[in-house]
Amino acid sequence: MANSEFGRAVRRWRDRVPPEAAGLPAGGHRRTAGLRREELAMLAGISVDYITRLEQGRASHPSGQVIEALARALRLTAAERDHLFHLAGLTPPGPDTVPAHITPSVQHLLDRMPATPVAVFDAAWTQLVANPPYAALMGDPGGWRGRERNAVWRNLVGPGTRVRQTPESRRELEATLVADLRAAAGRYPGDQQLQRLVADLRASSDRFTELWDSGAVGHHETTRKIVDHPHVGPVELDCDMLTVAGSDLRIMIYTAVPGTEDAERLALITVLGTQTLTG
Repeated sequence: MANSEFGRAVRRWRDRVPPEAAGLPAGGHRRTAGLRREELAMLAGISVDYITRLEQGRASHPSGQVIEALARALRLTAAERDHLFHLAGLTPPGPDTVPAHITPSVQHLLDRMPATPVAVFDAAWTQLVANPPYAALMGDPGGWRGRERNAVWRNLVGPGTRVRQTPESRRELEATLVADLRAAAGRYPGDQQLQRLVADLRASSDRFTELWDSGAVGHHETTRKIVDHPHVGPVELDCDMLTVAGSDLRIMIYTAVPGTEDAERLALITVLGTQTLTG
């Protein structure tokens, strides 16, 4: 019974979201004013087959990650997202858990910046969503799994990013990321995933352990960064970090000075990336 109720809720909310609200073209013949299953699957990063089985009540026990992805793609309010957790037989994340819900207002902000690279991270620096220009600039995160989506892990253990670093800027970035993670661990002491992330980082990175144990401090400032793009070459951009009051999200935005060669390169990256992502 619960499975069928979960499926009906997903279908009802899918019918409610017009494609243009999700940044998708609304043209062509559509049997519904809302999202197609294929479109919801693309937005949520879930297979069409799994969406179909969920809606038909043939898939049981969706994970919390799946519910969070559906809630983001369906533009659910916090109350609707919690209801979806309950329908799946799960307890919604509590106040001791790092928030992963992207509020409708933040989603609207993303929708209104279709040509600007924007990504949203949670308080533990796990990437929740990246728009197509960000994916084109920094690399498509669609194939990233597990720890690969965490910026602390990528910068201290993993492959890093396309941002060019000097030894000094790298040290500053590492200290700031670890300081952020320490603060998040203090705010969300009951988050087991965060505890496992810290344990894995300590086991995998001497630099992380050094910074963590020393109580490193750091803070984010608006900075100019050079991104080495594999097809367009270096592009110098302003990187701003916004925080969202009440939801503990971080919004990373890259912009170029209008009328410069960097602005032209960023526009070209966006066009090339869009063709790659949708072709």
